[in-house]
Amino acid sequence: MPLLEANGIRLMVDDAGAGEPLVLVHGSWDDRSVWGLVRDELARSFRVVAYDRRGHTDSEDGAEPGTRRDDEDDLAALVEVLGAAPAYVVANSFGSSIALGMAVRAPELVRGLCLHEPPLIGLLEDAPIGDALGPVIDLIETGEHTAAAQRFVDEVALGPGAWEAMGPEDRAVMVRNAPTFAEELRDPAAFGVDLDAVAALQRPVLLTRGDRSPPFFEPIVDILASTLPRAEVRTIRGAGHVPHVTHPAEYVAVVRDLAATTP
Repeated sequence: MPLLEANGIRLMVDDAGAGEPLVLVHGSWDDRSVWGLVRDELARSFRVVAYDRRGHTDSEDGAEPGTRRDDEDDLAALVEVLGAAPAYVVANSFGSSIALGMAVRAPELVRGLCLHEPPLIGLLEDAPIGDALGPVIDLIETGEHTAAAQRFVDEVALGPGAWEAMGPEDRAVMVRNAPTFAEELRDPAAFGVDLDAVAALQRPVLLTRGDRSPPFFEPIVDILASTLPRAEVRTIRGAGHVPHVTHPAEYVAVVRDLAATTP
């Protein structure tokens, strides 16, 4: 599919399958290709839309550094442009923060949410991830994008050795999108959420987490689960922060469970 204009930004979109609309929202550093191991299987049951978020790979960026709210507006506009409302929205990491923020502001666009480990560290009193991100940003700002991506993967998101285990195409995507990650971190509202607004969201939300993920994600998921009126938590055994990559069959089954339990 060609670039589609949504919220004044041209976004690269893949649209496949038939059935209830399901929109995939990738996290930081990534693009729509990160859903490759689950997209075709999901397309057997849904109309699956995967897109590159603004500033990522084949999508345009704005004239000014984007904010998470811009990403939320992009997602809302994309759902409307595609005539996909109300859609299931399945998201990972920072994409989960975007999907939740969009759903809180425009619940009529959402049928249900499946959110894996949103990095809403503003909900925590102590967030050690902040100390780890400083050196990553320093490397990006000095043009050392490969070193920044490797440090983020091995020391923040996935664990030692994960960078070397990644394929060259996946590494190239991360290196290409490093500057957009730095832009995301400059947004002062990037890692917070209004819990009062979250508590008003009357949509089913399936919160997922991996039992091998960085430990700070667990309390974030717990806080959201206790706040959302219609939340369920599912732990994907053996998985970490990217279960759609490491455990695709299990992840597809979880997503299908969301649809099966949504009126």
